[in-house]
Amino acid sequence: MEQNAKILIVLGIGITLILSFVNIYLAGIAGIIFIALLMSVLIMQDTKGIPEIDVHLREDAKGIILTNKGNARAVKVHVTLVPGNTEFDVPSLDPDATHEYRMDRMVEEIKVVITYSNEDGRPFSGSSLLSSLHEEPDLLRPVIPIFSWKK
Repeated sequence: MEQNAKILIVLGIGITLILSFVNIYLAGIAGIIFIALLMSVLIMQDTKGIPEIDVHLREDAKGIILTNKGNARAVKVHVTLVPGNTEFDVPSLDPDATHEYRMDRMVEEIKVVITYSNEDGRPFSGSSLLSSLHEEPDLLRPVIPIFSWKK
C-alpha cells in the first residue's frame, strides 16, 4: 500500500475509536466515511498510469485525430488504417495531447486499429470504426427524451 492509504487507515481507526467513547452512532458514521475515502484512494491508485487514446475523423474526412484522454503518456503508438493499407507510428502522446494524421483523400468509412503502451511497458490496444456519413452517438442523450430535449 502507498503511504497515503496507510495514513488514512491509521487516522480512520484512531478517530473511530475516539468517537466510540463519545457516541457509538457517531463512530459508525465516521467509520463508514473513512472506509469510503480509503476505497476512493485505492481506486485512484489502480487507475494511475493508464493512457487512453481516442480516435476521431476530421470534419472534412481527410485526417485522423488521436487524443490521449488518459492520465499517463502513451508511447510506441502504432496505428493501422483498414482498408487503407496505411500504417503510421507516433513516438509518444502526452496526456490531453493530440496528433493529427493527414490523408491524401477523403474517406467514407475506415477502421482504425491502434496499439500503444504506457511508460512502464504495459500494452494496450483498441479499434474503432469511423464514418464520415454517420453521426457519432450522443452519450448524454436520455433513454426517454422529455422536456423537449435538444430540439
